[in-house]
Amino acid sequence: MTAQHPDDMRPVDLFDEGLPVLPDQTSDDTDLGWGEWSSGSDDSRFLEERPPHWD
Repeated sequence: MTAQHPDDMRPVDLFDEGLPVLPDQTSDDTDLGWGEWSSGSDDSRFLEERPPHWD
């Protein structure tokens, strides 16, 4: 006879669509979390500061 652990008999719902275990992005991983305010896209700045060898 083998001993069973209580977790072995616990039902597990594999299709539970509850809250995510981990969020996609934490609040401190944003500009606002670093104390910076973002005004949107920086595409124009990136194009202006493009290195000369990209032309």
